[in-house]
Amino acid sequence: MNIKFQHPPSKYDDIGMRLARLPRSWRAVVDHRLAPLGLTQTRWITLYNLWKSGDGQAQCDLARSIGVEAPSLVRTLDQLARQGLIERRPCGHDRRTKRIHLTRKAAPLIEQIDFVVNQARAEMLEGLSEEEVDHFSSTLEKIEHNSQRLLNAQQSES
Repeated sequence: MNIKFQHPPSKYDDIGMRLARLPRSWRAVVDHRLAPLGLTQTRWITLYNLWKSGDGQAQCDLARSIGVEAPSLVRTLDQLARQGLIERRPCGHDRRTKRIHLTRKAAPLIEQIDFVVNQARAEMLEGLSEEEVDHFSSTLEKIEHNSQRLLNAQQSES
C-alpha cells in the first residue's frame, strides 16, 4: 500500500501517542504498588483527587477533576461509601448537590496512597534535573491549555 503524506514525516509525529501512553504506564506502576491494599485504579484515583483537591467537593466537580462523567463516578463513590471511606452530605444551599467527604477511616489509606504516588513519581523522574522537570511541567501546562481551547471550540460548534 502506498500512502501519500500531506507533509513530510517529522520527529514530532509520535508525540500524541507518547503523551497518551505516559499516563497509562504511570498509573499501571502505581496500580501495581497499590494492589496489595485492595485498591482499584478508580478507587485510589478518586480518594487521592478528593484529598488533593479538597474535602467536601460536589460530586460533579470531583468527576471533572478526575476526568470522568459524573454518572460514571457514582458506582465508585457507592463502593467507597460502603467501605466507610467517604460520606455524602447534602449541600447547604442546593439540596440536589451532594458533597463528598473523606472519613477518618480513609486517612491511613490516603497516607499510603500518597507515599506510593510520591515514590513512583520520584522513580519515574529519576535522572531529570529540577530545571528539566519544571520545563516539562510548563510544557504540559501549555499543551493542556491548547487542548482545552480546542475542546471548547468543538463544543461551541455542536
